[in-house]
Amino acid sequence: MVATTRRVHCSVAQVCRVLEDGWLYPSWVVGATRMRGVDDTWPLPGSELHHTVGVWPLVLDDTTRSVEWDPPHRMRLIARGWPFGEANVTIRLRAQADGCLVRIDEEPRSGPATLIPRFLTAPILRARNTEALRRLAYIAEGRAISRNRKENDMDTDIHRNDISTEPSPTAEDHDNLGTEDNKGNPPTVPPTTTKEDDDDSESTVRAEQPHQD
Repeated sequence: MVATTRRVHCSVAQVCRVLEDGWLYPSWVVGATRMRGVDDTWPLPGSELHHTVGVWPLVLDDTTRSVEWDPPHRMRLIARGWPFGEANVTIRLRAQADGCLVRIDEEPRSGPATLIPRFLTAPILRARNTEALRRLAYIAEGRAISRNRKENDMDTDIHRNDISTEPSPTAEDHDNLGTEDNKGNPPTVPPTTTKEDDDDSESTVRAEQPHQD
């Protein structure tokens, strides 16, 4: 068995989201070039991924079957890649303070690959799975960053909407500004008199006095 590990700077749950999306399989598995189909029950045990391996035009259609799906701890697969044969693949995940540790264990199961000495196959498998883990980390970390950015943008939009939905003062509110002490009634201004009003008042007073001989 060949074991390969990598530290990933995101949560175990975010890595599991990549593993459970079968259509992403060719994005991180070295050798898989395209997806032809994903069972509706993937990644439950017994479900399969239908993919193509090789480099066009030298390609072969094959499958990978889920044997165990135990998030957030482990996923076990039987990966087929004829004419080389089948391999048992186990992906293990362990949470850490700054992310998680992902490990791939791979061992030939059947076919010609079982006949090749381990000291020859081990370096090839280790190099391939190192690149697979690198791709898996890039996808999981990138999606985590994108998710966090969207959540922050949503929080900002909500805050802006809260401010923008505050009611604006109406015309009536403007009219009543500063009249709280008078219970909403506008202040009254005492009437002013002009000099002409004073003269008219004085004439009226004289007219009302009786004439004395």
